[in-house]
Amino acid sequence: MSRQMLSRVGDAAAAAPAMERAEASGAPSGGRPPGAPRPRPRRMPRAPRQSTPRAKRRIGPVARVNLLATAGILVAVLLNLVAGRHPIALDELLAALSGERVPGVSFMLWEDRLPQAAVGILAGAAFGASGAIFQRMLRNPLASPDVIGVGYGASAAAVAGMLFFGAQGIGLSLIACAGALAVALLIYAIADAGKHTGARLILAGIAVAAMLQGIISYLLTRTDIRMASDALRWLTGSLSASTWERAGMLGAALAILLPLLLPAAAKLRILELGDDTAAGLGLRVRSTRLGLILLGVGLCAVATAVTGPLAFVAFLAGPLALRLCNGRSHLGSAAGIGALLVTAATFIATNILPDIQLPVGVVTGALGAPFLIWVLVRSNKEGT
Repeated sequence: MSRQMLSRVGDAAAAAPAMERAEASGAPSGGRPPGAPRPRPRRMPRAPRQSTPRAKRRIGPVARVNLLATAGILVAVLLNLVAGRHPIALDELLAALSGERVPGVSFMLWEDRLPQAAVGILAGAAFGASGAIFQRMLRNPLASPDVIGVGYGASAAAVAGMLFFGAQGIGLSLIACAGALAVALLIYAIADAGKHTGARLILAGIAVAAMLQGIISYLLTRTDIRMASDALRWLTGSLSASTWERAGMLGAALAILLPLLLPAAAKLRILELGDDTAAGLGLRVRSTRLGLILLGVGLCAVATAVTGPLAFVAFLAGPLALRLCNGRSHLGSAAGIGALLVTAATFIATNILPDIQLPVGVVTGALGAPFLIWVLVRSNKEGT
């Protein structure tokens, strides 16, 4: 019995190559008649694809925040026109916007409300982007220009130019930029004495800011009371002196600086990996960090020269944008949030008290102080 089984196995093994050669040459095999097509293997049916609406695939959290910030800015500006102090009727507003001459309304719209809105949007965007640059570069929410002394550098230089040289307009802007740049370079030189410059730069900035506050107070006590009053009003941060000339000057400066945010955002993403990793990827860490500081200083200085130091706008915009974008924030969203903060604060400052119009910097400072306390308490709990 075993010999028969072994012979059958040997016959099957010998017949297998012959069957393969017959199939390769087209010879009939099995029960398939000659000339009949070979049956194709059956394919498993594919699972149906789940159709996703194109709009949902394209709109991410960052784009959604940018759209909401734009809509919020438009709503805040419209409310300030039709529902604020001295409201404008909707039909008169549409007529004035179309170019028709409406007594009283046209002047108030084109010479007061719209220049104020334009300056507020541009200044808020500059402050928001500047704060996000410093916070992301140093990986610390406290590292905003108005905390580390850059804003005080612009303010001290501008106050000195106003009191001693009567600087206004473009001259005041250049003086403020020079002061902010000098202070930023001083802080960077102090902090760069060690390898890890993040915490050192913040501490050096706070110390320099305290010194500059003393210098500003001394300058105010050594000048005429009327000039000191004007300088003090400017130091509070206000949009009351906004004109189309100032809006154009600020817009021209931002037309040069804001396009630089795109390459800056790409380099910031590499710097956030750490200095050693960034250097390993071919990034020049020191020169890149210095260039980002100059960009942040320029954005802060040109806005400060036009509106004064609007407190905590640069400090608030970056963390809010980061939280709303689920950790995927970039500099553009921070600029949009900054513009929204200033326009909303303008409406609140105009209408919160019935007979008094507050400076915008008072409202932004009142909003930012509780947020600063919350950040400090949270950092203390986390041990950072």
